[in-house]
Amino acid sequence: MGGSGGYIRLVSQSENSGAGIGAACAGSPNHLCSSTHRNGLIAVVRHQTMKRKTDSENGSAKRNHVDKPAEYTSSEIKEFFNQKLWDEKFQSQLESQVSSSQPYRWGTITDLMDPQLLKNVRNEVLSEIAFTKKETDIYKVFQSGDLANLSGLNWDDLSRLPSLYKLRAAIYSEEFRDMISGVTKCGKLSGLKTDMSINTYNKGCHLLTHDDVIGSRRLSFILYLPEPGKKWKPSYGGALRLFPAVVPNVPHTDYSAKLVPQFNQIAFFTVQPGLSFHDVEEVREDRQRLSIQGWFHIPQPGEPGYVKGEQEATEARSTLQQLQSKELQEYDFPKPVRNDFSPLEVETLLEKKTLSADETEYLSKFLNVEYLKPGNLERLQTTFLDESIVELTNIFNAEYAKVLHRSLRHTELETDTPQTSKDIQFPWKCAVPPHKQRYMYIDGTSTLDMSEKGVKFANAIGPSEAPNFSVTSQAHQLSDTDRKLCEISSFIKSRAFRKWLVQVTGLVPTSDQVLARRFRPGHDFILATTTEKDLARENELNLLLEATFNLTPTAANSKTWASGEFGGYELCMHNDDEQDEDDPAIYRGGNDDSSVLYTGQCQWNTLCLMLRDPTVLKFVKYVSVNAKGSRWDISCQWNVQGEEEAEEEN
Repeated sequence: MGGSGGYIRLVSQSENSGAGIGAACAGSPNHLCSSTHRNGLIAVVRHQTMKRKTDSENGSAKRNHVDKPAEYTSSEIKEFFNQKLWDEKFQSQLESQVSSSQPYRWGTITDLMDPQLLKNVRNEVLSEIAFTKKETDIYKVFQSGDLANLSGLNWDDLSRLPSLYKLRAAIYSEEFRDMISGVTKCGKLSGLKTDMSINTYNKGCHLLTHDDVIGSRRLSFILYLPEPGKKWKPSYGGALRLFPAVVPNVPHTDYSAKLVPQFNQIAFFTVQPGLSFHDVEEVREDRQRLSIQGWFHIPQPGEPGYVKGEQEATEARSTLQQLQSKELQEYDFPKPVRNDFSPLEVETLLEKKTLSADETEYLSKFLNVEYLKPGNLERLQTTFLDESIVELTNIFNAEYAKVLHRSLRHTELETDTPQTSKDIQFPWKCAVPPHKQRYMYIDGTSTLDMSEKGVKFANAIGPSEAPNFSVTSQAHQLSDTDRKLCEISSFIKSRAFRKWLVQVTGLVPTSDQVLARRFRPGHDFILATTTEKDLARENELNLLLEATFNLTPTAANSKTWASGEFGGYELCMHNDDEQDEDDPAIYRGGNDDSSVLYTGQCQWNTLCLMLRDPTVLKFVKYVSVNAKGSRWDISCQWNVQGEEEAEEEN
């Protein structure tokens, strides 16, 4: 994106007194664009160790010396666990449960450990370990450093975490590894390569759909440590949810198994590329869902079960490859397909530089007349060409906006929000797959059957259907809100609006895609993605012109969404770091938020126009279940010619 990375907020003088066209607006909030990264475990323990040393030198503190324990014997390791684990009958029953589990091989054990040991672990964690809030497009969580780093600390540090040290030794012991390997039939597990961290899911925390396929992971586990002695209720959220695969690499939109976590319970599953999809449901209430998350890896050199070359082969089956797989491309809806304008219409857009009286009259039925005045259009174009982005508030005229707002609020207050993909009815569809995106959308085409047979028909056999929002709006079962959104979408595809777009941006659109979208609380998001690398066709810029008509009715009160705490914001950022290219879905924040180009909170009656190049990542943050309502918008994309290039062509 060009310019300085800032943006201009344009306010209608007639509808928002006190602010004029061209008023500057601040950039994105720091709490959305950055998260301080520290190795919480080492940072806090080392800080406390240094403090103790200083206090000791000053004679102000004394503590008893604690000897480092020797390696634990097999009998000592087994004593850390519930003794039922070593019973052959229990293991046989567990193996049977895992082998018949759905949607893939997984299992759970209640009362896993000596309960007093886990209570001690919980106390140590809460008193000795620092947690850092980490928020990306895919998760929001408070996390410690990697517990594998315990190996790098001296015993003066570890003596403050004796129970945690025991727990890690127990989990990665040969005894437990052999037991869990046996019941899952996953193969031998490494005791050398440890991989654990402590996560705290507080209110609003979540982890979206993924399959855990990274590097040499073979088995995932989560050991739950919510408050002991109190039942964790389903209404609190924070459940582990498992998703079946429609076909390999493509998870179903809806989960099929759900585990509500309890103290001293472990969940585990074999990491299966393209199959082991799961998420962590958002925590709904002000409670702390503490857990230890970890992985067992394939055996390392020198360990029993080590196979030369296996790690390289395992690491090659990365999530990146799955996201680029043929299956994902086939099951990716809505597809990034823009419909071409006729050559004659493109020529017309170039020839007629000003709006006619008839065109202005038509546009004024929708748009605020301030944005139709020649002087304001010139200023808008100057700003856009300088900054590559411009934001217009009160984009629709007051009368039209009032009717639209009333209709949207009625839908939210008086109708049930669809909770599963089966609840979504025409003209709406559900964006898939859910490890990339999930939201409701209207694209002006007929119903889509998301079965394997239906997707094959839509992609390769059935008619190639062009969007027609006017026809869609005539369906008898549509609500008033559905008709209004179709009406606006048809307006955006009008020749008059395209001509207005030329006046605002100085660019000539040559194709378009228009989607009316709804992001439901507790469900919907888009993970960070770029556009296609090669956007330009003949005589076109290798850029996309994008627009978002922000139509969230609850954002009429700007304070409702301003904090960003409920998500739903749209964020654009640089993707020029080569180390991030392997996982474009991860947004790495830091104290330096210079990579963030734009953050747009949920807003009401606002249009954002931006020129986007293929290196820019964009995502819509998951909308919290505690949000006041859905995020509503209409999203548009156009391939474009620059006027100068087009004139040279002619």
